[in-house]
Amino acid sequence: MGIKINNIIHAQYKSDDMKKVLFLLICIACIGVQSIAQKHGKARIDSLLTVLQRSKSDTNRVVVLNWLSLEFYRNNPDTAIYFANEAKSLATKLNYPYGIVTSTLNLTSAMITLGNYQKAMENARSAVILLDKLLLSDKAAGKTRILKKKASAYNTMGSIYYFLGKYPEALKNYFAALKIREGFGDKESISDSYMNIGVIYAKQGNDPEALKHFFASLELCRQIGRKEFMRRNYINIGNIYDDQKNYAEALKNFLTALKIAEEFEDKTGIAVSNHLIGSLYLDQGNYTEALKYLSLSQKVFMETGNKDGIADSYLNMGTVYYKQKKYDQAYQMLIKGLSLSKEFNILENIKDSYFRLARVDSARGDFKTALEHYKMYISTRDSMFSKENTKKLVRSQMQYDFDKKEAGVKAEQDKKDALAKKELQVQKLVRNGFIIGFILVVIVAIIILRQRKKISKEKKISEELLLNILPSEVASELKLTGRCQPKTFSMVTVLFADFKDFTKVSERVSAELLVGEINFCFSAFDNILQKYKIEKIKTVGDSYMCASGLPTLSYSHAFDVVTAGLEMRDFILSRKKEKEGKGEIAFDMRIGIHTGPVVAGIVGVKKFQYDIWGDTVNLAARMEQSCDPGQVNISGSTNELVKDKFKCIHRGKIEAKNKGEVDMYFVEGTQ
Repeated sequence: MGIKINNIIHAQYKSDDMKKVLFLLICIACIGVQSIAQKHGKARIDSLLTVLQRSKSDTNRVVVLNWLSLEFYRNNPDTAIYFANEAKSLATKLNYPYGIVTSTLNLTSAMITLGNYQKAMENARSAVILLDKLLLSDKAAGKTRILKKKASAYNTMGSIYYFLGKYPEALKNYFAALKIREGFGDKESISDSYMNIGVIYAKQGNDPEALKHFFASLELCRQIGRKEFMRRNYINIGNIYDDQKNYAEALKNFLTALKIAEEFEDKTGIAVSNHLIGSLYLDQGNYTEALKYLSLSQKVFMETGNKDGIADSYLNMGTVYYKQKKYDQAYQMLIKGLSLSKEFNILENIKDSYFRLARVDSARGDFKTALEHYKMYISTRDSMFSKENTKKLVRSQMQYDFDKKEAGVKAEQDKKDALAKKELQVQKLVRNGFIIGFILVVIVAIIILRQRKKISKEKKISEELLLNILPSEVASELKLTGRCQPKTFSMVTVLFADFKDFTKVSERVSAELLVGEINFCFSAFDNILQKYKIEKIKTVGDSYMCASGLPTLSYSHAFDVVTAGLEMRDFILSRKKEKEGKGEIAFDMRIGIHTGPVVAGIVGVKKFQYDIWGDTVNLAARMEQSCDPGQVNISGSTNELVKDKFKCIHRGKIEAKNKGEVDMYFVEGTQ
C-alpha cells in the first residue's frame, strides 16, 4: 500500500466582498491604484499600505485596513489582528456597522489560524448578532450583502467545530450557511458550502452523502468556470473511490485533476495529482506506471521545495522497486525517505520506512539488519500509539473546557436577553413580565441541565481513554493528586511468556508476517487476561508480562494467573497445529509463573507506564527461561497456593540464573 497525501480539501472562510472592496479602492480620489486585486503577495500589501497613507476618507480607511487584515491572516495572524482591531476601532468611532462586522470576522479568521477557537467563536457569534441587527434596520437594497456576511459567519463557525472534531455541530452550521446562500443564488459560495459539507460526511465515513455533495459542488464550479475548485473536488471524489478500491473511477478523477493543474501551471496541484496517481498504480500492482508518475511527482516537489512530498515519493518509489525485486534501488530510496522524514519528524513515514526497510533487508538475506529495522518499527509504532492516546486525552479535555466555557457564555447571554425582554414587557404589562421571566428561568435551567449532561459525557470519554493506559485505581489517584505513590504488595502472582527461538524464526519469515502473528497472539492473550481481571503490565518484543493481585488485592490471584497461563498455552498449541497444517512456521511458547511481593508504580513524567519491580519479577522471568516449550512452569510458592486445584508435576530443584537451585513444577491441568 502506497503512502497517500491527505487531500480532502476544505473551503474555509474568505471575504464575500472582494469585488465591492476593489470597487471602493479604485474609486478613491487622486490615488491612481492599478487594480490591487491583480497584484500578489508583497506587491499587493505595498499597494494597500500606499492607499492607506493617501486615503482621506475614514470609511475607505476601514475598508483598506480590513483588506490588509485579510492579506496577513494565514501567514502572520498577529499582524492580521492588529489591522482588524484598527479597522474595528475606526468603524466603531464612525458608527459604521458593516465595517465593524467585517473586522470582527477578520479577527475570527486570525484566531482560527492561531488555534484560539474560543475567541474565534466569540467573534463569529458577535458578528451574527450585529448582522441580525443590521437586517432589522438596513434598507432592502443592502440585505443581500448582509446575508452574505451572515452566511460567512456560519461557515466560519462550522470551520471551528470542524477543527475541534465536533462534526455534527460543524454540519449544522455549514447547512445554515448553505440555506442563506441558496436564498441569493451565489453559485460560487454555494459550491464552497457543498464542498465543506462533503468533507464532514467523508470524515464521518458517510461516502454516499460525501460524493453527493462533492458532485454538486463540482457541477456548480463547472457552470461558472471555477477550475481550481473543480480540481479540488476531483481529488476529493478520487480519494473516496480509492478508499472504496474503485480504482478505475479514482484514476479518472485524479487524471482530470492533473489536467486542470497543468492547464493553470499549478505546481503543487501537479505534484499532488501525480503522487496520487502513482500511489493508485502501486496499489494495483502496475509498477511501471507507478514509477513513472511518482518520479514526475518527485520532480515537481523538488522544484517547489516541498520536502514532505519528496519524502513520500521516495518511500513509494522504494516500495515499487521492492515489488520489482530491485532491492538495492529500493534500499537507497527508502533510506532517503527515512532521512527526510526524520528531519521533519513525520512519525507515520518514519514507522513505514523502518517496516519497508525490514522487508528489503529480509529479501536481501540480511536478517540481522532486518531485525534491527523491525525493532525500530515496533519502537516507533509504540511511541505513536502512546502519543495518540495522549492526544486523545488532551483533545477530550480541550473539548470539555470548550463546552464548559460555551455553556457559561450562553447562560450569560440568555440572562442578558431575559433581562432585556423583561424590561420591555414591564413597560407594557407587569403581569406578562413576570410570566416571561418565569419561562426564561425554566429555559435557562433546561440549558444548564443539558450542558451538564454533555459535560458529563465528555468527562466519561476522557476517563475511558485514561483507563486504557492505567489501572482504574492508579488513574483515580493520578487525577486527584497529580502523582502516583509507589506501593508494595505482599502477595502478587507474576506471569512471563515468550516465544522459543524467536530470533531464528524471525530470520525465516518476512517482517510483515512476523508482526501480524505476534499481534494476533498477543490480542488473544489480552482477551484471556480481561476474562480473569488480570493486569497486563507490558510487552517487550516477543515477551509478554502480566500480574494479578494488584493494584486491587485478590485472594484468587494465583489460581487466576495459572488458569490464564493454561489457556494461553492451549491457544498457542492450537495455533501451532493450525499453521503446521498449512505448511507454515509456527511458534512454541514458554510460560513461567511465580508468587511473592512486588513494588508497583508509574514510570516517567511524559509517557505514563505502570510497572512492577522486585525479586518476584526476576524469579518469574527465570521460571519462564527454565520452562520447556508448550509447558506452564511454576515456582514452589505458587504451587503451595494452587496444588489443591491443579495437577502439578514436581521437576525437582533446577538451577536458575543468579538464583541457585529452585523448586519448579509443570502444571498439567485441573484436579
